[in-house]
Amino acid sequence: MPEELVTYFKDTYFDSPVGKIAIVTMDNGEDYKKPNTFGFGAMQSLNECLDRVLAQGDVKGLILTGKPFIFAAGADLTQVPNVKTKEQAMEIGRAGHAAFKRLMDLPFPTVAAVNGVALGGGLEIALACDYRTVAHTVEHIGFPECFLGLIPGWGGTTLLPKLVGPEKALQVIIYNALNNNRMLKAKEALEMGIMDRMYEAVDLLDKTIEFLVGIIQGTEKVERPEPDWSNVDQLCDQAKAFADTKVHGNSKAPYMAIEIIRKAKDISVDEGFAMEDEALGELIPSPQMQAGAYAFDLTQRRAKKPVGIPEGQALPVNKVGILGAGLMGSQLAVLFLRRMQIPVVIKDIKQEFLDKGVNYIQQEIQRQAEKGRIDKTRVNWLLTLLEPTLDYQDMADCDFIIEAVLEEMPIKKQVFGEIEGYIKETAILATNTSSLSITEMASDLKHPERVVGFHFFNPVAVMPLLELIKGEKTNDVTLITAADVGRKLGKRMVLVKDSPAFVVNRLLIRSMVETIKLVDEGNDFKEVDMALWALGSPMPPFQLLALVGPAIAMHATETLAAAYPDRFFVSENIRELVARKKPGIYGPDGEVDPEVREFWKQQDPPKKATPEEMRDRVSLALADEVWRMLDEGVVAGPEEIDICMIFGAGYPFYMGGLTKYLDYAGYSERVRGKKLHPES
Repeated sequence: MPEELVTYFKDTYFDSPVGKIAIVTMDNGEDYKKPNTFGFGAMQSLNECLDRVLAQGDVKGLILTGKPFIFAAGADLTQVPNVKTKEQAMEIGRAGHAAFKRLMDLPFPTVAAVNGVALGGGLEIALACDYRTVAHTVEHIGFPECFLGLIPGWGGTTLLPKLVGPEKALQVIIYNALNNNRMLKAKEALEMGIMDRMYEAVDLLDKTIEFLVGIIQGTEKVERPEPDWSNVDQLCDQAKAFADTKVHGNSKAPYMAIEIIRKAKDISVDEGFAMEDEALGELIPSPQMQAGAYAFDLTQRRAKKPVGIPEGQALPVNKVGILGAGLMGSQLAVLFLRRMQIPVVIKDIKQEFLDKGVNYIQQEIQRQAEKGRIDKTRVNWLLTLLEPTLDYQDMADCDFIIEAVLEEMPIKKQVFGEIEGYIKETAILATNTSSLSITEMASDLKHPERVVGFHFFNPVAVMPLLELIKGEKTNDVTLITAADVGRKLGKRMVLVKDSPAFVVNRLLIRSMVETIKLVDEGNDFKEVDMALWALGSPMPPFQLLALVGPAIAMHATETLAAAYPDRFFVSENIRELVARKKPGIYGPDGEVDPEVREFWKQQDPPKKATPEEMRDRVSLALADEVWRMLDEGVVAGPEEIDICMIFGAGYPFYMGGLTKYLDYAGYSERVRGKKLHPES
């Protein structure tokens, strides 16, 4: 484990009209890319700083702030794997509480000047101050702990409900955290009563000094309405039901947080802190929190520099071509326009297809501008960068061309073969195939070395993952340039060997094959859905089938069945579902479509499985497939599989993506006699 990067608390003093004010700055000595975090070293530094402040003897107030762009990002999660026992974990809680309590008990007013990111322990140390100001530019305020398998355990679960009431506390600690870790912006935090004043970023410190002087003089007043606790039980029960839909009881953290919030009104701060210590003692050494810390570190570090991408200079990409103006092609056009802001040529075979795609692109750019994701003044300019065409010749000067045509090898090969004669030799040809061989796709080209897999996930704007696939002849400069484009598009990338269905789809389809088997054997659709959803995936399997589309799922399964007939096959029931053009298993009312139930052939007599048996079968199948993929060298290691499953399939942090769960639940060893992560 890396050593703690210590955040130091540095004190300076300002002589104000009301006397000496201590200005304490949190700073770990690094730039904004490495946020301030708190470990034992930081707590020691805080205690030493408070000793120095109190030794002054004449301090009238204190302002706590952070280094440029960063207030503090909370606990140092890199140290979590070192915590093995409940007592060690409780000591972490006690150390934080003791240091923050000293801040709370100072004999003069304190203000946190939140100048940047304030997450977890960073928000908790702000809550330990009497007042809080915030720069209007701050966009990351919140408690991500329950997302990771933890609770806000340095005062957040106790202090926030006492400050703003249970409803708002539950929103921040439970709902926001479990909704993909949603953050508050400065204005939202102000409106919720978490922050007391909001100032322009450039004036934050000066205005905070004026604010504190006013507090000391009595000319500045902060009005805080009394929190409403009248329906706390109902609110907490609703939050518990919400947590059930997100973690299915697999992670204890949200339930523990809810119970502390439920009791916060009637317990003292010290009693609340003691409850937080107990919760930390149970949670930090747990497999779920260890997996959460692993996943957090994985997504913050390893995922930002894909393993296996060669070093070197990328080719310039000043113009992009997109083959296919269907939904995927149109989504890609929006992404390239928004992120790279360079000319985009989009081609299709019929004017009506092109018109439909262009209409979607225009509407989507406008919609994103209305949501504040695109500067409204740049909308018309961005749309002038779009060039619809029916002619390959218009792509002659494109540097990077991606196909998004039908998922059929002959069509993809035909399109690449046709365009190769029009484009320059340095132009890169990328394919958005979800399962087909990059090597075969490039096999008839004069320059197969410039073909690369560039697999996005749907919806393109939302899903962060990009599978970067190297064909047998893909050269280094193609990979380097493709990775550079992926970075500019804001995606997390994993380099994948050219193998059937790559990573995410291969694992999801292995899971789906087992799921379909369970229903074919006579188990009820909904019972299977609920049993497998409880494993932790973001949606039930048959809901995922409807989202992907039965025809696309069947096609990808056929690709895998051709490669691995020993364990992949297409159920005749799925073939019938596709033949009847059914969008999924369920009808609009959420019940199984009567027609589906009528034609779906099940074994007779039905072979019923318990929910535990269902989860066991799918988990063993996934463990088996993971081991096979690693044997084949599909990716560099289990970490890459987890990056794929977190960013491409929405698997939760408390499962560590997938492989940590397979380890701590025992499936890795049941399949291969050892863990995927031997050190865990």
